[in-house]
Parts: sequence; structure tokens; C-alpha cells
Amino acid sequence: MLANNRVPRALAAPEPTWSVETDVVILGSGAAGLSAALALRPVREVVLVTKDTLDAGSTNWAQGGLAAVLDPNDSLENHVSDTLEAGAGLCDEEAVRTLVTEAPTAIRYLMELGAAFDPGESSGEIALTREGGHSHRRIVHAGGDQSGAEVQRTLDESVRLAGVQVVERAFALDVVIGETASGQRAVAGVKVAMLDRNGGVQSVGIVYARAVIVATGGYGQVYASTSNPPAVTGDGIALALRAGVEAADLEFIQFHPTVLWSGSEATGQQALISEAVRGEGAILLDAAGQRVMKGVHPQEDLAPRDVVASAISRRMAESPAGVSDHVYLDARRIENFEERFPSITASCNAAGIDPTSELIPVAPAAHYVCGGVKASLNGETSLAGFFVVGEAACTGVHGANRLASNSLTEGVVAGTRVGRALSWELPAKVTVSDEDVDGELIDSYHRAALRSAMSRYVGVLRTPEGLESAARILGTLASNASADVVPTRKAFEATNMLTIAMAVVEAARTREESRGCHRRTDFDAPSRQWLRHLTCRLVDGKVEVK
Repeated sequence: MLANNRVPRALAAPEPTWSVETDVVILGSGAAGLSAALALRPVREVVLVTKDTLDAGSTNWAQGGLAAVLDPNDSLENHVSDTLEAGAGLCDEEAVRTLVTEAPTAIRYLMELGAAFDPGESSGEIALTREGGHSHRRIVHAGGDQSGAEVQRTLDESVRLAGVQVVERAFALDVVIGETASGQRAVAGVKVAMLDRNGGVQSVGIVYARAVIVATGGYGQVYASTSNPPAVTGDGIALALRAGVEAADLEFIQFHPTVLWSGSEATGQQALISEAVRGEGAILLDAAGQRVMKGVHPQEDLAPRDVVASAISRRMAESPAGVSDHVYLDARRIENFEERFPSITASCNAAGIDPTSELIPVAPAAHYVCGGVKASLNGETSLAGFFVVGEAACTGVHGANRLASNSLTEGVVAGTRVGRALSWELPAKVTVSDEDVDGELIDSYHRAALRSAMSRYVGVLRTPEGLESAARILGTLASNASADVVPTRKAFEATNMLTIAMAVVEAARTREESRGCHRRTDFDAPSRQWLRHLTCRLVDGKVEVK
């Protein structure tokens, strides 16, 4: 158990001054949330709440694409096998099979909505590329490396046309709890803070709803260096934990192996160099010009991400040619690089690099969280009326390490499934109960210390001493929580980040093995006794892992 691992049981905010009612409220505006909203309309009234603008989340930044079996030489069994292999023994095979089976339909659905995916060489075909861990070409992409932006654009337009009420700059603070007629604890709605353009609180109100869908994404911003945009701070998972819902597999954080290295002092969102670049033939070299992945894995540079990130980190630790903080990606052999990867070319050029003639400096950075709130692929959780989809959910699809490009596909599939289910039947009405607890916040300036500790001690390779250091630092930050901190978006986020970081560290300390994207230097291999999931919950504000 962490020393002083108590976190706020609610976010401090002004008293609510207004309320509205709807059938379903959705938190988050990425692929999962928007897909759910579309599937709910026009049968249900939907309010979609997003703390920023509609397109500020991770979906918009996804470069690779969506994984689905569309090649006649491929098969659903191959996709299932590749996903299970990447997941290192912790996938739920039934969930994986459901995702893989419904993935081609999800692609066709997006095309029906107007998504323009890159065409193949033959008329009517879609271009497919290959990424790490995939045995076949099955990644659908758009605009070369702007796949997420095309999916976001398509869903944004469709959601507005469908009549979904979109409320931007609205921060979901905590769920409102009620009871069903049979006395079952259930969700009655969500408390929301309306923000001004600077993140200040204008007002607080309650959106009462029969169902709450969390689709807020992951928590990459808990780390100092990440591929995630600034909005990705783990808000929905922290909200769920405060509501008494369990999260699972939080220690499994995927570090993308190839994020553009822009100096040792760089923090915040870093430019991603898509795995598809290696899928088209790029190779990893160290500063001495030696191949990083040769002999490490049968698939070499296209090995699963956890393998590649770990190999890069170990090679950097050896300081080849005196360079200990990055390696290089050699993409000089790829023809028409600028056309195939326009966004990556622009990012490299902005950093003064010509990827067609120069090596690209890269290093691992926090990218995707494989765990989240325990939920089925239909979004169902242990709390009646409370649903979680997309990266915020732990459905068992990803296990200990996500297979590349399965995430956008999961968001569309899971969002659509929960939307259709709630279109068919809403949860029972509930009576609001009095579960009010005193709220607290930590000041936003603590974010820097929190993120620095997580990147330094809870990164790709984790040591017992480093995890202890992270626990102490987070415990100190937690002791600064107070009801007197001025409520702002940044303070809300910092408090949510602290809750997530505490849980991640405790889970990482508990799992005494190396599996998937959780690598401990004191345990160099997976252990059969750890072929199980760790769940995390808050009990009276204290983090408990079992």
C-alpha cells in the first residue's frame, strides 16, 4: 500500500445552479463517444459533453488507421491470433473475436458516412498497410497519415446533422448517484462545470440522465513526454474510480517506440512517427549505425510495440556512440515519402529534418493505455446506468499490450454497440440519493512534478527503487489537496491526473513480473502466477489494488 495514498473523493467546485434532463449524456468526443451518439439518434435525446472543442481528443491525432480484415488473403483467425499474441496472455478472447468480426462492418459504416479512405491500386479497393505485430496488411488509412483526422471529421459532421446536442467547454466533475426502485445503486446523471475560454468556471450544473457514457480516452498527459494531445488527462477513469467503479490493467501503458525526439528538455505532446513508416520498410538504427531490432524478435522492426519500445530503451541505456536519449529511424529507402506521410514530413521539416535524406531521431513516449474502467465491449460496468467505451475502458481486447490500430476500430465498434443497446432500452429511472462528499483539488502547478516523476520512474523500464520514489513524490503532492484551491480546468485535470498516477504506480509495484508493456528490471520475464488482472478501486479515498 502506498504511503499517504489518499486522493480526493470528489472534485471541489461551486454549488450547482442549474439542471437539465436528457435520455443519455456522453462524456468525450472522440471516435467512441461520437459513434455512441450517432447510434443513439434519433431514438434518444443525447447531450454530448466535451471539456474542449469537439475535435480536441486523441482520435484527431491518430496517424496509422483502423485494423480490419479486408484482404482476401487475410482471415479473421489471423487477426484474432495477432491480437492475442500482442496481448501477452491477458486478452479476453471472446471480446477480441467480437471486435475482429465487427471491424470490417465498422469500416464500411464509416465509408457510408462519408469517410474517404485511401484507395488501393485496383478500382473499388481500399489501400492497406501493415504495422507492428500484424501478420498481414490490414490497416486502412486516410490522407496517408491523417486517418484519425478523417474519422473525426466524418463523425463530427454526422453527429451535428443527427441532432446531438453538443456542449463544448464543459468539464464532467463527478457522477450523481441514485437508487432504483429495488434499492440498487445507480447513476442519475453527472455534475458539470461550464468553462470560459481560459478554463475558469462560469457555472456548475447537473445533467440528469438515464444513462451516462464515459468516452474520455486515456491518460497520456500523466507523462512529461507523450504523443497525446493536452486534453488527455484521464478524467473519465478518475471520475469512475471516485464513483466506486473498478479499473483494471492500469499498469499496462503502451509507449509508442518512435516519437520524434526533439531534445532532452522537450515535454508535452510530441510528434508521432507512425508505425506505418516501419510497415513501409523503415528500420531502427542506434547512434553507432547498428540495427536495433535485428535478432531481437522474428518480426524485427515490425515486432509488437512493447518489444520495440523495450529494445530501444535498453539500447539507449548502453549509450552507443555516446547517445543515451534517442535512436534513429532510417526511412530514406521509402519511395514518395512526402506523399505517403504528409503530416510526418511536415513534423520532421519543422524540426529541421528531411526524412527523405536524413535519419529521423526517435524515442519512446507514452501513447496508449491498455487498461481502464472494467467494462464489457457493450460498455457495461458494475454500476447500473454507467457505461464506458474506447480507451477509457478495459474490455479485455488489448490485454497487456495493444495491437497497433485496434484502438480506433474498438472505439467505433464499442461506441456503436452501446448506442444501439441504449436505443433499444434505457436503464430504469432512479431516485437521486444523498451521497455528497466534500470535494478537494490539488493546484495545477503540481502537474509538472507529477509528470516528471511518472516519466522518470514509471516509464518503459521500471525499477523497484524508481517506483518507490514515484510513490513518495505522489504522496507528497496528495498531501496538498485542499477544498480551498480555486476550481479551474487545470486544477480539475491535475487532481484527476494524481488519482490515475497513484493507481498506476500501485499497480506497477504490485505486478512483480515483466509482461506486455509493463517491464520491471528486477523481473525479466512473465510469470504464470501473474497470468491475471489487477483491479484498482478507491475505498474512502484510498487507492487499493488487488
